[in-house]
Amino acid sequence: MWRNRKRKAPSAGRLGAFLDEGSEIEGNYTCSGTVMLDATLRGEVTAKDTLIVGERGVVEGSVRTATLIVHGRVAGNVTASERVELKSSARVTGDIDAPVIVMEAGAVHDGQCQMTKEKAAEPSLSLVIPFKG
Repeated sequence: MWRNRKRKAPSAGRLGAFLDEGSEIEGNYTCSGTVMLDATLRGEVTAKDTLIVGERGVVEGSVRTATLIVHGRVAGNVTASERVELKSSARVTGDIDAPVIVMEAGAVHDGQCQMTKEKAAEPSLSLVIPFKG
């Protein structure tokens, strides 16, 4: 009747946490899974997966994540290993470093963008074909 079930890891895209408007956090915040932030956070944010800053969300500090989607405000440098999306209501003050950066019309960014990609593996073997002429 009862089976031993293993807990599944949160699936990608599924909301793991929600910090609502009116909440204020000071200090460093670390999370995994998809997190929706409509609160005010002052400090450093480290997200292993996806961080969504809602329209009423404010981050005052640096952000390190895999994917960042901004509808609200971020005042600090952003580093993402996968992508950053600035929606039309986004206001970002600080540098952005990510392989993919997407900005909708109306989004505001005051800072520098750097689109970094992983280095391609160096070929280990070279093929030399002699020219006969």
